[in-house]
Amino acid sequence: MSDQDPIVKKLAFWGIPLSFGVLGLKLLAWWVTGSVALLSDGLESTVNVVAAFIAYFVIRYAQKPADEDHPYGHHKAEYISAVLEGVLIVIAALLIIKEAVPALESPQPLEAPVLGLAINFAAGVVNLVWAQLLIREGRKHRSPALTADGQHILSDVVTSIGVLVGLVLVVLTGYAILDPLLAILVACNIIYQGWKVISHSVAGLMDKAVEPEEEEAIKQAISENATGSIGVHYLRTRRAGAATFVGFDLVVPSAMPVGAAHEICDRLEAAIKKAQPGARVTIHVEPESEKAHGVGVKVEG
Repeated sequence: MSDQDPIVKKLAFWGIPLSFGVLGLKLLAWWVTGSVALLSDGLESTVNVVAAFIAYFVIRYAQKPADEDHPYGHHKAEYISAVLEGVLIVIAALLIIKEAVPALESPQPLEAPVLGLAINFAAGVVNLVWAQLLIREGRKHRSPALTADGQHILSDVVTSIGVLVGLVLVVLTGYAILDPLLAILVACNIIYQGWKVISHSVAGLMDKAVEPEEEEAIKQAISENATGSIGVHYLRTRRAGAATFVGFDLVVPSAMPVGAAHEICDRLEAAIKKAQPGARVTIHVEPESEKAHGVGVKVEG
C-alpha cells in the first residue's frame, strides 16, 4: 500500500457522513418552502449518499494488493464505481424532471423563501468546498472514483446555484412557474455532467493510453537513460486507476552480456518511475537482429 492510499480511503469514508448532512439541510430547505426546485436539489443529494457508499467500498477494494487471481492489482474497480456514479447522476436528473413536469401545470407559491434559500445556500457552500477537495486529491492520487465523486458533488453545487438564482427570481417577480422550469433546466445540465463522468470512466476500462504530455515525459526518460542500447521500440502505455503500465522492447547488441542489459533496464525503470510515479514497467530485451516495430524512441548519446 502506498502512502497515498490511506488519504484516498479517508476522504472516501468522510464523504458518507458529510453527504448525509448535506441531504438533511436540503430536505429541510424543501420542507420549509415547498419548492419543487429545492426538492429536486434534495433528490440529487440522495444520490450523493448512495454514491459516497459505493465510492468508499470500491476504493477499499481497488487498493487491495495484487493476488493470484488479479496479478495486475484491482485498480480498475475504481472505474466501475465511476461509471455507476455517472449513471446515478443521470437517474437523479430524471427524478428531478419527474417531479418538475407536474408542477408546470399547477405552480405553487413559496413558503418562507428566505429561510429556505439560506439553508440551501449553506448546504451548497459545504458541497463546494468538499467537491474541490475531492477533485484535487483524486487527480493528485489518480483515483477515478474519488475524482468522479467530486465531479458529481460539483454538479450538485451547480444545481444549487441555479436553484438559488431561480428562486430569488421567483420571489422578486412572483412568477411561481419559474420554479419547475428552473428544475428542468438544472436536470439537463446534470445529465450532461453524468455523461462526461461515464465516458471518461469507460475510456479507463478500455485501457486508454496515458495523456500525450505524460507519454512525452516517458519518452524523454527513456531517451536520456537508454545509453548502451541500440534503441527502443513498441512503446505502449495504459492507465488503470492509480496505476500506470508502461511496456516496450529494448534492442541491445547481440554480444552484450545479460548483466549489462539488465543494468540498462534497471536504469530505465528508475527513470520512468521518477517521471511517472507509481508506474509498472515491463521491458522486453531483444538482440539487434530483431526487426523493429511499433512506436520507437530515439536514444540520446
